[in-house]
Amino acid sequence: MRVLIAGWFSFPDGHATAGDLLARDLACEWLKSAGYEFDIAVAPPFQGGINLFEANPEIYSHALFVCGPFEKKALEAQFLGRFANSYVIGLDLTMITPLDEWNPFDSLFERDSSAAAHPDIVFLSRSAPVPVVGVCLVEPYEGAITDVANAAINRLIASREISVVQIDTRLDENTTGLRSPAEIESLIARMDVVITTRLHGLVLALKNGVPAIAIDPEAGGAKIKRQAETIGWKQVFTADAVSDEALQKAFNYSLKEEARARARECSKRAAKLVEEIRGEFITTLSNSNTLSRKAEYRTDFVSAFLSKESSNSNVRKNLKDQILQAMSFWRREKPS
Repeated sequence: MRVLIAGWFSFPDGHATAGDLLARDLACEWLKSAGYEFDIAVAPPFQGGINLFEANPEIYSHALFVCGPFEKKALEAQFLGRFANSYVIGLDLTMITPLDEWNPFDSLFERDSSAAAHPDIVFLSRSAPVPVVGVCLVEPYEGAITDVANAAINRLIASREISVVQIDTRLDENTTGLRSPAEIESLIARMDVVITTRLHGLVLALKNGVPAIAIDPEAGGAKIKRQAETIGWKQVFTADAVSDEALQKAFNYSLKEEARARARECSKRAAKLVEEIRGEFITTLSNSNTLSRKAEYRTDFVSAFLSKESSNSNVRKNLKDQILQAMSFWRREKPS
């Protein structure tokens, strides 16, 4: 006795889902535990089986179609026609046509049909969870080698079985559909690890006790490297010096509870330092009338900027007008 296991994963245009594969693997477990030999029919991109249309129907006593909708269409006809002389079983199927009109199975254990409904068998499936990893990348900008950093991150991702969640922290336009700081931070807080080339990808991860692997996209490092060093987080690299080996080591560390504890420690240290800044900030506001101002310094800078950029099309005329208008206000003679 030998069983051929087929499903929507057996067809190039089958649109197989995670549920299809989980149901298939559960069926395999059942057959294996009962001592039955079996083959799995798969089509690319799936591997680990045989081609449905190269399988010899004569060697299979049973043909099993597992999971999904099943109706009177071309792919179903190909399966049924090829294994017409086998004992054909339907498992975890949604039968579209009423059974009193059409039921091609010798035995049917439907998920739902015109006659009955049962729980999807995936409720009994077991799969080991994989890390959920947030990836938060900065867009290319002058002075950064983001392509090098992104390539290193992509190699790390490709080497691991992980669930990747793309997270965009920009809010003027957001490529991942996030609409507010709260939505962004809530998503980051639920990650197991965050891999980032953004400063606030690092900050929001550590703030919520999530280990971060940060790559400063500027050669030699800039604000991201400086921030990590300031708060005591060691998993920071620069794009020009990062290695695949170092990233693998950092990822392994990030999955440990030790890393989460360290992230929480960094967050507490940073929050304490920010509280000190808060106090200094409020004091400055209170005493601002007695402090010297750099008005002339600022206006000299703006004048030099406008002179330098006068022929630069990147500086729009309306922007120049706004700057000049603001400067004219401060140049007015103050009343005595």
